[in-house]
Amino acid sequence: MAVTSPTGNRRWPRWWRRFQLASRRANVFAILEAVCVLAFAVMTLVTWTTLTSQSDKATLLPSSITASLLIGTLVPAMGLLVLLGRRMALRRAAESIGGSGKMHVRLVFLFSMIAAVPTLLVVIFASWLFQSGVEFWFSDNSRGMLENANKLARGYYEQNVRDVNNETVAMASDLRYILSETPVVSPAFSNNFSYQVIQRKLDEVAIVQKGADGKIQMPAVYSGPSARPTRELVSTEQMRRIDAGEPIVIEADANRIEAVTPIDLRAGIYLYAARKSDLLALSQGRAADNIVKGYRELTQRARVLQLRFNVALFVASLALVGLAVWFGLRFADRQVMPLYELVSASREVGAGNYRLRVEGRTGADEIGQLNRAFNRMTAQIERQTQALLGANEQLSERRAFIEAVLESVTAGVVSLDAEGGVQLMNSSAQKLLLGRTGPAPVGEKLSAIAPQIAAMIDGGVKEGVVQHGTGGGDLRTLAVKSTGEGGGLVITFEDITRQLLDQRQAAWSDVARRIAHEIKNPLTPIQLATERLNRRYRKQITNDPELFEELTSTIIRQVGDLRKMVDEFSSFARLPKPVFRGEDPVDLARQALFLQEVARPDIDFDFTSTGDIGIAACDRHQFGQAMTNVLKNAVEAVEAKARNAEPDYRGHVAMAMTGDDDAITVAIADNGIGLPQDRERIVEPYVTTREKGTGLGLAIVKKIVEEHGGEMTFTSGEGGGTVVAMRFARDPLSQQRGSEAAQ
Repeated sequence: MAVTSPTGNRRWPRWWRRFQLASRRANVFAILEAVCVLAFAVMTLVTWTTLTSQSDKATLLPSSITASLLIGTLVPAMGLLVLLGRRMALRRAAESIGGSGKMHVRLVFLFSMIAAVPTLLVVIFASWLFQSGVEFWFSDNSRGMLENANKLARGYYEQNVRDVNNETVAMASDLRYILSETPVVSPAFSNNFSYQVIQRKLDEVAIVQKGADGKIQMPAVYSGPSARPTRELVSTEQMRRIDAGEPIVIEADANRIEAVTPIDLRAGIYLYAARKSDLLALSQGRAADNIVKGYRELTQRARVLQLRFNVALFVASLALVGLAVWFGLRFADRQVMPLYELVSASREVGAGNYRLRVEGRTGADEIGQLNRAFNRMTAQIERQTQALLGANEQLSERRAFIEAVLESVTAGVVSLDAEGGVQLMNSSAQKLLLGRTGPAPVGEKLSAIAPQIAAMIDGGVKEGVVQHGTGGGDLRTLAVKSTGEGGGLVITFEDITRQLLDQRQAAWSDVARRIAHEIKNPLTPIQLATERLNRRYRKQITNDPELFEELTSTIIRQVGDLRKMVDEFSSFARLPKPVFRGEDPVDLARQALFLQEVARPDIDFDFTSTGDIGIAACDRHQFGQAMTNVLKNAVEAVEAKARNAEPDYRGHVAMAMTGDDDAITVAIADNGIGLPQDRERIVEPYVTTREKGTGLGLAIVKKIVEEHGGEMTFTSGEGGGTVVAMRFARDPLSQQRGSEAAQ
């Protein structure tokens, strides 16, 4: 039965899994170390006992016993080295990263086995081969063969010496007879002498005669091309030995065999004969002697040589395995240490140190590629982390800014979920819808809070105007806009009750102004004509002059009343007088821009401010109304262009504010349809280019700007669209007083 490993990819037999668990619990490697130490000690003792038990030191041990002792001692010694390498690998791994060092151990074990197994096989083969060779060369057959070869070489050499000896003695006898018959100087003696030399295969022959005065003479000499000088043929020592009674003196060296024998001892006549020796035979004879002598010495030290060889095999094998273990450790250090460094670096990266870089190998090998990939990964993580931190910080800032703006803007903002429940409601929305401020009614349905707005949203209307009554009985007119699809909605609305009232008031003011203008023009001529009639014809009228006086007085009085009425129309045509207070124009402009930005997310809105803006005296409501009207016109211009523009067209509205010591300038630029041809009349009441426009917005803005001591201009943008520039005095009251003083 098999079980599945935790990885789920390989099945191990149950007995193997049980064996692994048991080995881990029992610490098998410690047991193996103890077994190897015990086995090595036992085999060492057995080897020593076997070597010292035999008394004959010249007798070789049997090859089977020697090989068994060597292998039996070598195997536990190799096991100890491998286990020692394992311990060293574990210790290095623990010192490096505090891990188990499995790769360290595997590499060391692999190198150890690669070295140990072939070495063990080679030792077995070498031991068997050596023991077989030693037994062969130190056997009785080998010893007899060497001795026979030595005898053969010496016999051949001695045979040559005996042959020269015999030929020399025989020739001396023949010459003794020839000299008794013929003189030395006769041709017959020369012929016989030459015949004797050639017949007896001698290379050099001489008849040596010693005179009474000891002087050496050579009456007859036969010599070859390599003969020595005649004066060196026979030495005094050789003659002395012959005179002493030796029948013949023979000397041999590597080049020749020389013999000296007497012909006539009393007359002092000697025969010198020499034959070139066989150098190979002589050297082989001597070599055979040396070989036999060396063989005998080796035989006496056979046991010692056998022991030395086995010890050398043992030491060399352990050295090879130890070198493999050392090389395995070094190789494992080189291969694994970068991995340990990567593991340590990964832990630091996991702890948040994304600036860490690996300084190890960065070559073309796999470790270098891994280090480079790790460094690229950490660099990318660092960049992404910095980007995320920056984005989070920016989001936090934006969230804080949006929350602050939502709480400070006068427009109401409500966020709904997909089911119509309230998710967010700022304080302005609470004031407009609930008539109070406090915790937002999160989770409540919009239909329960503002049914008119909910009905508009349910009807699919994106923007419109609704009437909403608060708990206090006030009926407010709200301009509502909604954005979003499906997943939720963002509803923005603003109380335009005052704005509508202002627009109506502005309209009636304009009507009143026009009426006043039309009425005021004939009043003065009428009054002057009536007064002239009264002065000229008062005395001429005799019939009822009182009636004429009363009628003219009535006309003059009514003209005065009409003049007062015109003055009242003129006063009514004016906007409410602004109330100037110190305000932050940047904040007011941002509020107006934010309302449009929330209501129209499909348009890009930008705001920039340069210079010293500071605090300016203005009417907060009228300043905001001016900004809102101009921004609304810019949005409507963008919408008008978007109807006929390309699909990739996107509206853009930019607000830029600059300031100096005297005034503040606000420029609002859009990329909409641009200015009409009669741009001079766009600020006049009832003049508009929109289908639903009233023509009073820019007129009101212009009036507000003028009330604030400024001016408004219109220019075309560089890439199309319109740029509206409004200049507001920092202190309109001071400017008005200065103007009045100048007048």
